Amino acid sequence: MAAKSVSWKEQPDGYLDRTPVLQFVLVSILFAMWAIASSLNDILITQFKVVFNLSDLATAFVQSAFYGGYFIIAIPASLFIKKSSYKMGIIAGLACFAAGCFIFFPASRMATYAPFLFAIFVEAIGLSFLETSGDTYATLLGPRRLATVRLNIAQVMNAVGLIIGILLGKYLIFQDSNLKTEMAKMTPEAAHAYGIEQLGRTLSPYKYVLIVLIVLILAFAVTKFPSGRPKTAEGADAHAGFGETITHLLHNRRYWGGVATQFIYIGAQTGIWSFTMRLALNMFPHFTERDAADFMLWSYGFFLVGRFLASWLLTKFRETRVLSVYMILGTLMLLGTVTIHSVVAVWMAAGVSLFLGPGWPTIYSRTLETVEDRRYTETAGAIIVMAIVGGAVLPAAQGALSDAAGMKVSFILPAIELLIVAIYFLFEMRHDKLTPKQKRDLALQGQTA
Repeated sequence: MAAKSVSWKEQPDGYLDRTPVLQFVLVSILFAMWAIASSLNDILITQFKVVFNLSDLATAFVQSAFYGGYFIIAIPASLFIKKSSYKMGIIAGLACFAAGCFIFFPASRMATYAPFLFAIFVEAIGLSFLETSGDTYATLLGPRRLATVRLNIAQVMNAVGLIIGILLGKYLIFQDSNLKTEMAKMTPEAAHAYGIEQLGRTLSPYKYVLIVLIVLILAFAVTKFPSGRPKTAEGADAHAGFGETITHLLHNRRYWGGVATQFIYIGAQTGIWSFTMRLALNMFPHFTERDAADFMLWSYGFFLVGRFLASWLLTKFRETRVLSVYMILGTLMLLGTVTIHSVVAVWMAAGVSLFLGPGWPTIYSRTLETVEDRRYTETAGAIIVMAIVGGAVLPAAQGALSDAAGMKVSFILPAIELLIVAIYFLFEMRHDKLTPKQKRDLALQGQTA
């Protein structure tokens, strides 16, 4: 039985009868925080490529370290959450995130690529805890029928975080000049010294991120949260062991189809965002890094608009229909990037973000919903988060393609990936029979029965 001091009632399946506003807001802020980290990676990649004289494949190691950390830690994070709580998983994630940010400071003094990759990896360990907790927890903070809508609303903060991250990078890291052009004018010794100076500029955003992380740790520590656990008939938390969970999931083909689709989707999204600024700089050498950053600002602006639009559309239409159309339109935009030989190509690479907004949360919630026994929620959610390793693998493949065939041609890979995601949603239509209104009507009938 829920305590009298709280405004919600926990249901037997772990969902709530209503959404607690403060708790949902705090969890939603987490989506902005890991987005800021992801967005800053796109800035770092552009900076590292010039300072360390890296190939496109080598720059993709930033995303490999980032999403590799997610992959390795997701299952341990889920086991930690199972033993403790979603709240403790979030606090642990915030602490590890802060530790990763702190490591950037000694890394900048070492002025070599590897320490930065290690800092990003540690940061990603914390973010894996946050996503393993936050993605699933956001679906549980309210009625089950609104789980997908709730996750899409929380993910709006993800788009806000992306914009904040790119603004921090544009004004605190980039200068109003082309770094590659400036260093080309210098002697090797002067270029090396200037490169170290530019690496020092990468620290500025992380100072502010650290302050926010400390505030969030304190906020979560003092705020009461629901357990999000399914209950037994006696009212105790229901648990399932890791081995039992895996055995159960192995027979769920739709679940693994969703995991594979999430792998492909996040690989496409990460590749698009990792290479958009470099596409602009590659096609137009007179652009400065700040000019290129403007395309990412537009990308994340489109992403935010697309997510708002999707959040509304998902309350009106079946989610498989909405996402199929989004992914097909995204594929067409990327084909424009590959085939058009003007600045329009860069704008189309930026514009595709309009159709990326609902991708991750909708695939996540649909995949998690295929696991009807809620005792398996934590581990099932963690495995979906592990699919984020697609952001480590597929952008590296895009980088290798870019080195071999050119930057523009490399965008054919995420185009194919989004088409595969569209096909997934087309097949999922047979499991998506009810409109949001019909789901609401059925839920109301159940409450009045």
